[in-house]
Amino acid sequence: MTDPLKLTKRLLSEKEAATYLGRSLWSVREMRYAGKLSFIKDGKRVLFDVLDLNDWIEKSKIQFER
Repeated sequence: MTDPLKLTKRLLSEKEAATYLGRSLWSVREMRYAGKLSFIKDGKRVLFDVLDLNDWIEKSKIQFER
């Protein structure tokens, strides 16, 4: 039986964030170094919040007016 309140993963590794954004691992690292992406440092681990990634996507959209 599937739990209707199944939790989804909110924090992603660099590799997972790269997959989520459709970018290379190095591209995500460069974006982090440049301060374009917020991240969480947990010891040696670098994690990205899905909400922050979604926010970056929304802010990066270009709207053309017709």
